[in-house]
Amino acid sequence: MTEDTDEIVDHRPLIVAGSGIAGLSAAIYAGRSNNDPLVFEGDEPGGQLTLTTEVDNYPGFPEGISGPELVQNMKAQAERFGAEIKNGMVEAVEGDERPFTVRMKNGDVYTADAVIAASGASARTLGIPGEDELMGYGLSTCATCDGAFFRDEKILVVGGGDAAMEEANFLTKFASTVYIAHRREEFRAEDYWIDRVMEKVDEGEIEIMRNTEVTELHGSREDGMDHVTLVSHPEGHPTEKLDDPDTEEFDFDVGAVFYAIGHTPNTEYLEDTGVELDDEGYLQAKGGDGGGQTATDVPGIFGAGDVVDYHYQQAATAGGMGVKAALDADDYLEELERKGKAAAGGEVAAAESDD
Repeated sequence: MTEDTDEIVDHRPLIVAGSGIAGLSAAIYAGRSNNDPLVFEGDEPGGQLTLTTEVDNYPGFPEGISGPELVQNMKAQAERFGAEIKNGMVEAVEGDERPFTVRMKNGDVYTADAVIAASGASARTLGIPGEDELMGYGLSTCATCDGAFFRDEKILVVGGGDAAMEEANFLTKFASTVYIAHRREEFRAEDYWIDRVMEKVDEGEIEIMRNTEVTELHGSREDGMDHVTLVSHPEGHPTEKLDDPDTEEFDFDVGAVFYAIGHTPNTEYLEDTGVELDDEGYLQAKGGDGGGQTATDVPGIFGAGDVVDYHYQQAATAGGMGVKAALDADDYLEELERKGKAAAGGEVAAAESDD
């Protein structure tokens, strides 16, 4: 609940949390609907796409476009239609009263009649040397986004769950050989995906490196990935046993590395609103047919992009969801306006009858 001492910086019909493809698509449509959207960029302005040096699968760019350029184009388009984009990270949304109170990490407080959560999901990383330098330059977290850039290269996939198996299977379309490095003996993936990978192993397209972890990435932004340093131990989890004489460290030549160790949805700021989150923290939207597909169980809060979608996680699908969220929010805001006018009309009629 907002305290009386809070000074409201601004009130908007609509606030969008996140400036990735979903958030900017929502802002474009919301601006065109005269909903005066305010977009907060979050801690990763532009979202994960800004880590992608070249985007070849976003419709409308036959020669491809860089991730940062696509984001900048969409920002300009959103601003053209009246959206305001501000640097800032939402710390909490309070939904026990209307309008919503939106608290920022810098202490600023805003209010809004509706909120679109488009804050995305952050790919998990290992925190090892070389990551920051090579992300987008030989290191990727999205096989369908970047796999085609590494044709005939040796590609290493890190992980042991469904995502790792699926990405490894997909990357066989391009790689000379796909290697899977998993820190344990057994995979966590479903049997379906393990069986598909084993078929590729039998065909010589995939090789599995069990009980193996990556400890360092080597290369440069100019030349890309050169090689990685790996450690292995017969009992698994080798990075926990670096001093064990049975742990082996070795360098391994690869042209690209793909992390497939999961994503963390950026939904902490929604936890006290009453919206439903799944066990992984993904926002649960209505879905289904007809309107309101991006609505949550809290009227006025909508979800779009990777904050909802844990499966497709593509720029084009995120954009589509952002459009849906803006249209759903517009319907909601129009209904609020109709109810407000109806209430005001009732008050006028009651006052006239007392005269």
